[in-house]
Amino acid sequence: MEDCLFCKISQGEIPSTKVYEDDDFFAFKDINPVAPVHVLVVPKKHIANIASLTEEDAAVAGKMLYAIQKVAHLLGLDKDGYRVVFNTGEKAGQTVLHMHAHILGGKEMAWPGV
Repeated sequence: MEDCLFCKISQGEIPSTKVYEDDDFFAFKDINPVAPVHVLVVPKKHIANIASLTEEDAAVAGKMLYAIQKVAHLLGLDKDGYRVVFNTGEKAGQTVLHMHAHILGGKEMAWPGV
């Protein structure tokens, strides 16, 4: 999508602190972290959010979970645990309309907050 912030970041048009990249996904540090480790994982294909997934996107969604696992491992979060958050829609706190997962870790987490 032309004006999508996360599309531009994943394409290298806007600088970010890259953590991981493959053919389908891009992961980078959140600029406003809420945990000691806070990384966003975005598909390179523009999908607005989980509510916008189509049947054709099922493979992307499954691969995204595997990419999240890889990123968590790279960051050493797989040893003690981590949280994965998808915000879907404005009332859920989604501010960029590009599906993305927040990987949070590096501290003991409370439920439901961080």
